[in-house]
Amino acid sequence: MSGAAFLVALTAAPELPEPTLGAFFTQWSWAPVSTVLTVWVAGLYLLAVAKLRRRGDRWPVGRTIAFVGVGMGAFYVATASGLAAYDTTLLSAHMVQHMVLSMVVPLALALGAPVTLALRTLPAAPRRWLLAVLHSRVAAVLSFAPLAFALYVISPWALYFTGWYDASLASTYVHEMMHLHLVLVGSLFFWPLMGIDPVPGRVGYPFRVLLTVLTLPFHAFLGVTIMGQSELIGGEHYRELREGPMASWLPDMADDQHLAGGILWGSGDLIGLAFFAVLFAQWVRSSMQEAKREDRRLDREERARARELSGRP
Repeated sequence: MSGAAFLVALTAAPELPEPTLGAFFTQWSWAPVSTVLTVWVAGLYLLAVAKLRRRGDRWPVGRTIAFVGVGMGAFYVATASGLAAYDTTLLSAHMVQHMVLSMVVPLALALGAPVTLALRTLPAAPRRWLLAVLHSRVAAVLSFAPLAFALYVISPWALYFTGWYDASLASTYVHEMMHLHLVLVGSLFFWPLMGIDPVPGRVGYPFRVLLTVLTLPFHAFLGVTIMGQSELIGGEHYRELREGPMASWLPDMADDQHLAGGILWGSGDLIGLAFFAVLFAQWVRSSMQEAKREDRRLDREERARARELSGRP
């Protein structure tokens, strides 16, 4: 087989049955990049947690579940399961994958506080390297809240309204890099907003809430735009699929794109509102703790004045 023929065979969509709940469980595939990343990242996290416990320190179970179970679990499901099998066959399946990678995975990873865990478990030299990275100018620029928000908002428009998405359908390498890009950009935006890890770019709660609210109309506008436009995203690729053996069950391309836009709109707003509720609860809890600290400070000052007035030391 020639090199060109091999690339065509590698990037061509496989013949798949009509998507059902059963297909989600039976169409899993060997995904080298996501498998290696999941095993290494989750494994290093669990090793760090085990190290903490061996020396008698505690680490919240919820953080481990969030990072390993939800974060890395969702990443692997989105890139290796039956959902991933259909991500180059149906735009609607790709859009579900997009939302998982760009919102669910970054939020769950941030809840796991891996930077805090690393700072508590790394040896002295690697810990100094990590601190140098966190305090570097590059980290400060990339995590600058307005820039991170702009990257998060612009990336989907660049993906679907340039040649980037078509390139991801034609190249396995570009396709995998797109997955990582979605997670990285989502992390740059959500990680400082979550505010658990000591990462640069953290801002006050009012600004966190504002940025979260601003994502809601963005998802709605992009979703409505995709639903309403006449030009088909990835049209050439999806049109070729309908000339093959899957033509019997593949939906109309315009209908599938309309569904994809609706998924982007609805799921983006739903996850955004859930994150808004979490931030608001954190803000209220932080305000209550600050009020308690202020009350204790005032009580100490009042006791000190009372001792002065009574002449006691």
